[in-house]
This record gives sequence, C-alpha cells and structure tokens, in this order.
Amino acid sequence: MTAQTQIAIAGVGHMGIGIASNLLKAGYALKFLDRAGNQPTTALVSAGAKACSRRPQLAQGTDIMILCVTGAPEVEAVLFEGDGLANHLPEGALVIDCSTSLPETSQSIARRLADGKIRFLDAPMTRTPKEATEGRLNLIVGGDSELLTEALPLLQSFAENITHAGPIGAGHRLKLVHNFVSLGFSAVLAEAAAGAARAGVDSDVLLEVLGKGGGAGVVFERLRPFIEQGDSSTFRFSLANAAKDLGYYTEMTRQGGLTDRIACSVRDTYLTGQKNRVDGVVPELVELLKNQ
Repeated sequence: MTAQTQIAIAGVGHMGIGIASNLLKAGYALKFLDRAGNQPTTALVSAGAKACSRRPQLAQGTDIMILCVTGAPEVEAVLFEGDGLANHLPEGALVIDCSTSLPETSQSIARRLADGKIRFLDAPMTRTPKEATEGRLNLIVGGDSELLTEALPLLQSFAENITHAGPIGAGHRLKLVHNFVSLGFSAVLAEAAAGAARAGVDSDVLLEVLGKGGGAGVVFERLRPFIEQGDSSTFRFSLANAAKDLGYYTEMTRQGGLTDRIACSVRDTYLTGQKNRVDGVVPELVELLKNQ
C-alpha cells in the first residue's frame, strides 16, 4: 500500500470529514462522494481530493473504499441499491466499513462482496469528531488478520488505537458493547445531574464529589462542561444516533438471548430524548430529564 493507492470515502459527515482530511495529509489520492449530509468539503478539494457526484464514478479504479455512513441500512444502500458501489469496484478492492452497523449485516455484506472478489473489514470507530480531526480515532476491526495488516498503514493515518476484535462482524459487535457502556454511563450521569439539580444540590459540589469518586472518567469529562455551564461542544453525539446505537445493541442481545434489561431502559431514555429534541445532542439529556 502506497500513497498512489486510490482511496475513496462515502460519508464525510462529522466523523468522515476528519478521516478524509488525515488521509490527504498522509499523501493518499482521495475521492469522496458529493452528497447531502456532508460537512463543507471546500478544504478537501483545495487539498487535492476529487468530488464525485455519482457512485460509479467514486468506485471505478478505487483500491480501498471507506464507508462512514449512519448505520446498517445506509451501508447496504450505498453498496448495493441501484447503481451501488459494489457494482463498480474492481476485483481485489477492499471495503472498510467505519460506520456503526449490525454484526449480522457485516457478515452478509462480506459474503455478497466476496462473490465479486471484493474484500471487507468492519472497522467501527470510537471517540468524537475532535479526535477524528486530530487523526486519533479508535478502530475496532473485524476480519482477516492478514488483511488488517495490509490495511494498517492506511488506518494509522487517521487512528491512534487499532484493535483486532476477531472475524467479520466482531468489530461491530464489540463497538455496540462499547457504546452501550459509554452511552449507558452518559444516561446515568445525565439523570443524576438532573435529579441533583431538582433536589437543590450545587452542580459544582456534585462535580467535585463525582470527579473524585466513582463518577470520574472519559464520559464524566465530556459531560462536565454542560453540567457546569451548558456547553455541549465537547460531546457532539446526537440523541438520534445514541437511540440508534442502543437499538442495534438490544437487537443484538435479542438475537443472542442475552440479558438487556438495563440496555432497554437506556435505549428508551434516548428515544424519549430524541422525540423531545429532534436535533439534540447527548449532553442536552440533562436538561430534558430535569424538566420532565
């Protein structure tokens, strides 16, 4: 894999824009799908990226296709529906799915792509748009270990920590577990902050006690600015995506016959938050719960 390797990306939203920028910084030739939902792409084009208005144009001649779309239906749609990417990728191409999807969807996609001699890794991300911009994402990868080794230099251009989770689907399975833990604690902390406020507890005292005790951690630091002063800029993860991810997790647990009583409660909390604030982000759950 060299800087002459032809890279394409479908989905340059809040996370994908950072991935694309770091690929260009690493010297890779890059194309991206010009579509609604992208972040502003003027800087990408100025740095040498090529905008493609149609999926065939994006796929043709591409060695590695990175997907960074919303979820499982969008992954399947961009690959297979209508003039899907899979119809135009050359044999031997590699698809790397950085979206948050379902393990079973990834396994099905891998089989369908293999029929056309196209290879596949599921490589969902953790962390935030800030780390995406800095090239410091975490990737949880499912697929063949030799294929991961081949793709590693590319992945290292936009990720700080890369973990091989196991075979196809294992990346998305572990990502859903991770997001249940992360979003579950976010919901617990949001409800605690809302309840403490309604009970007359000073927010500064609450944060001091939690920060020096069992509440300390990454999620606590992301939510702290909102609890202190209503600043949600450090945790720009939408309530809609939180509800979607928890829905994927509970779908996975149902299929596996696993315990998910807490997960269902957390999912319903985010669904209610999304209903009350369609464009809201996770920290705003504090205010939504406070006003219930």
